[in-house]
Amino acid sequence: MEKEETKKHTNYPFINRELSWLAFNYRVLQEAKDKRVPLLERIKFMAIFSSNLDEYFKVRVATLKRLIKLKKKTRQKLSDEPAETFDQVMQEVVQQQEELGKVFKDIMSDLQQHQIHLLTEHDLKDKQKKFVEQYFTEHLKPHILPIVLDETETHIFLKDQTVYLAVHMSAPTEEDCEPHCYSIIEIPTKAHGSRFLKLPTVDDQRYVMFIDDAIRFCLRSVYPMYSQFQANAIKVSRDAELDIEEEVSGNLMAKIKTSLKNRETGYPARLLYDPETPQDLLDAMMHHTGVGEEELVEGSKYHNFRDFFQFPDFNLPDLKYTEQPTLVHPWLAQQPSMIEAMRQKDVMVHYPYQSFDYVLKLFREAAEDPKVRAISATLYRVANKSAIAKALAKAAKNGKLVTVVVELKARFDEESNIYWAGKLQKAGANVILGLPDLKVHSKLGLITRSEGGKLVNYAYLSTGNYNEDTSKIYCDHALFTSDKRLTKDVEQVFNFFIDRQPNKKFNHILMAPLTMRDEFTDLINQEIKNAKKGKPASMILKMNALQDGRMIKLLYKASQAGVKIDLLVRGICCLVPGVEGVSENITVRSIVDRYLEHARVYIFHNNGDEKYYVASADWMTRNLNRRVEVAFPIYQEELKKELRTIIDIQLSDDTKARNIDNSYAEQPAPTNVRAQYATYHYLESLVAKGENPIYQQEE
Repeated sequence: MEKEETKKHTNYPFINRELSWLAFNYRVLQEAKDKRVPLLERIKFMAIFSSNLDEYFKVRVATLKRLIKLKKKTRQKLSDEPAETFDQVMQEVVQQQEELGKVFKDIMSDLQQHQIHLLTEHDLKDKQKKFVEQYFTEHLKPHILPIVLDETETHIFLKDQTVYLAVHMSAPTEEDCEPHCYSIIEIPTKAHGSRFLKLPTVDDQRYVMFIDDAIRFCLRSVYPMYSQFQANAIKVSRDAELDIEEEVSGNLMAKIKTSLKNRETGYPARLLYDPETPQDLLDAMMHHTGVGEEELVEGSKYHNFRDFFQFPDFNLPDLKYTEQPTLVHPWLAQQPSMIEAMRQKDVMVHYPYQSFDYVLKLFREAAEDPKVRAISATLYRVANKSAIAKALAKAAKNGKLVTVVVELKARFDEESNIYWAGKLQKAGANVILGLPDLKVHSKLGLITRSEGGKLVNYAYLSTGNYNEDTSKIYCDHALFTSDKRLTKDVEQVFNFFIDRQPNKKFNHILMAPLTMRDEFTDLINQEIKNAKKGKPASMILKMNALQDGRMIKLLYKASQAGVKIDLLVRGICCLVPGVEGVSENITVRSIVDRYLEHARVYIFHNNGDEKYYVASADWMTRNLNRRVEVAFPIYQEELKKELRTIIDIQLSDDTKARNIDNSYAEQPAPTNVRAQYATYHYLESLVAKGENPIYQQEE
């Protein structure tokens, strides 16, 4: 582990990373709780909260359990005692689960006000009973495979993140049956295609139910030898951390595939259970699954609230966010060629407000352009039906030198990346499967074109992935440029991927793990020097997470010197603002709204000659030390103004921003500015000044 990660945080205030993440996820839950959010969107936030927590248990809690098992001397080197952290985490999770239950009940009540009724097996009327019974027989029962638990030591393996019904059967209908029997049923969500069953609408009243409850209602059909049943939901979250030895030699793809198989059989990080589950039934589950008391987490009657992404919308647009049609870029919309547009000037595009289609257009154009000699790109997370990957494959088939860095260690996207790596290799691309000991997280593209007997480079640099799906919900910035200062440095990054030699010189971009930490440190130290000389000194730093101990201590030092620091941190923030004598010049705000804030922007006052960097990297130890990241400068005054306007809008948000300290931040009452809406209107106003159409249809 890194030195800054292993030292005890005794000399300065530091929020535990795990608790800070839980505080972020609670802010997501607040959106589900907030009645100002459209009702069906509140349901989605409930699903996001649940999905986040599932991943958290699979990765972070599982990691804590591994740390607890370390020898005492080794544990003492850690910044926090893992057992204590684990207890704090579990205490907080229990409280949040309780609140989730209250939010769920509140949302169900509000749904009823809009003639939407979520029925249980006890609420069905006669016609609905017949409908459910018929539907169960035709569509669900063929996928029901009950496993009876007997007195043997038979071990039952529960799939990761899958909901089961633990069934207690009694009152046998035949004499030779045991008076009591236990069984497990997997809820066939995947086979059914949804977790929910829509029932016929009656007199404008809309009805829906969990398929869990449809199964509960029809248990007599599954177990005809019994007449009384109690069925309670359980779910296991398994350790999903991939333990991969990234030696230079060896087949990394084979190792990834093996690790993916192991993920399915990883040890359980938790077993979530319905609090109404009888103890004898719970004992039987533990006996046959090997789950211990320490893995038990009390949940609610229903698990996998992430399945609420599938909740039917009943064609009620008034219960959803008002649509924001994708904006065109006022300059690019007038250009028939992306490469020609980039030759004329640098352009920034801001997703999801503006269209991601410009990226697709660029790579498709490059794949067909006979003057393009080479295309390079880094693929971290791509769409399942990636148009970018298809364009790269087509370019390779057209005889261009295509180099693609595919990160196989992109957590939970490994299988998709393996698939596209194979497709690109078959097309003739040079595929680099990540780097030993480093995760490639930068989002880069480089197009080399023959012009007038010379090779000219065009670069694409972004804070977001080459993913046309997430581009609709992730807030990111992207730069299209032919500036030789930047394209030369981007070329050096790809040279690093190819030869893996660290002796690369970067004159403009900051590249982790080689130069980024030192360059950011110098920029902060310059602000400190200016402040000590009585000059204006300030920083605006936007990121997803702030965890690195050395950077946090440096920010505290800057605050003590009088540097004004405004932080926009969406998720983890281990820095404590507003501490007298330490951080009174630091403010931290977090925005949680309809889109996911994903961009990283770093602005330094620099005695009036402001320096702007847009980056793929957060200030976490892993980003600065163990990932290939890029922060790129913005030089054009027009683009600086555009970016600064967006950042200032976010700093003035008083509707969806929370002020963060060492406690959970409550959501403010709205007054004037909602940043994501104000940003959309600002970019819309730029288009409205021109004659080109404002909106662009999605492909």
